[in-house]
Amino acid sequence: MEIKGKELYGRKFQLCVEDKSVLLKLAAYFLRDKELCRDQQLDLDKGIMLTGPIGCGKTSLMHVLRFLNGGQYRYLMKSARDVTFEFIQEGYEIIHRYSRGKLYTSEYRNYCFDDLGTENNIKYFGNECNVMAEILLSRYDLFVSKRLVTHITTNLSATELEEAYGNRLRSRLREMVNLIGFDKEVKDKRK
Repeated sequence: MEIKGKELYGRKFQLCVEDKSVLLKLAAYFLRDKELCRDQQLDLDKGIMLTGPIGCGKTSLMHVLRFLNGGQYRYLMKSARDVTFEFIQEGYEIIHRYSRGKLYTSEYRNYCFDDLGTENNIKYFGNECNVMAEILLSRYDLFVSKRLVTHITTNLSATELEEAYGNRLRSRLREMVNLIGFDKEVKDKRK
């Protein structure tokens, strides 16, 4: 992980000892280590929701971890804010694109939605829409029917997620993802 991190982010990238428990869980999951995942109470059929304060390394780690797995487990990174900006430009087709794949095909994709909670509700031709909530609710249906995996990074707590997206989505997220969280006191690695 550290070698790939240095390759992507430069020689200053390093894994921190105080993040050992988070790194162990992420490595077990992305290396598909069934025994270690069982010990860490991780379900390999679910995605990951990586939580923690700003600057703890959630986004960087999820970028690096894409290279630990391949094939059916590979995922694309997409900023939640960028998805909502695309919605402003292209409308409801964007919800379909990120929940079901390309329009008019049956191609389903695994995504990691980065920084969930940084986007705002958007109006499109006068209709207000919580774009990420709609996408995640659709992806829940695909998780149930096709085992489609979704990963998420967020700074939000469970209570804040419920306030932003409602208890219906929060309940579905519990079924869709393994929660892995950095300690709220972890230092900002950007400093």
